[in-house]
Amino acid sequence: MITKETPRRLDPQKVVDSALAIADDEGPAAVTLRRLAQLHGVTPMALYRHFKDKDDLLAALGDRLLASVVLPEPTDERWDVQLHKLLTAFVAALRTHPRLADLTLPRILRIEPGLNFAERALELLTEGGFSTDDAAEIGRQSICTLIALVSTDPMTREATDPVEREDSLRMKRAALSALPPRKYPLVTASADTLVCSSSNDRYYGLGIDLVVAGICGVQNKE
Repeated sequence: MITKETPRRLDPQKVVDSALAIADDEGPAAVTLRRLAQLHGVTPMALYRHFKDKDDLLAALGDRLLASVVLPEPTDERWDVQLHKLLTAFVAALRTHPRLADLTLPRILRIEPGLNFAERALELLTEGGFSTDDAAEIGRQSICTLIALVSTDPMTREATDPVEREDSLRMKRAALSALPPRKYPLVTASADTLVCSSSNDRYYGLGIDLVVAGICGVQNKE
């Protein structure tokens, strides 16, 4: 008697897990439905039941990052202090998958975690004295800046293999250090940091500080 094999049940969340792992190692371009189907032992058609195309899958990756943002509880602290903590929470979530940071921008106003984040940011900005329209514009530009901060992290743009990464960084530092110091005294003196920050925490901390300081500077001009 011939029995039919029971079709393998596909968990879309596990597909997203696999896609995240591929994107972390090779970038979003390496994520394909065919490759994921092979990894999960199913036909590509099985994936199309959950994701209509690659863009839909990438949107799910952006949603995963936004869902991982842990919103700080409101406190009695100044609005800018609370805003700093909120933006820090956003960046912390993006840092877990820096190559996918760009995927969050088009999803913020389309899913509940993103809307909750946006609403809280706008609350704090209006509390700081900005009009609703100004708060929206400042909020949008600030988020774009922080996404760029994560996606252009020098370490993110390097090879994932530690040996290859260190070789690449060494060559870049050597190239800057070889410049004539009389002509470029500051560039050659800061070659190490220009190529790659000595501390990722300092890199991101300074970036968030600059965004919040810029917002406060705009507020003080009005």
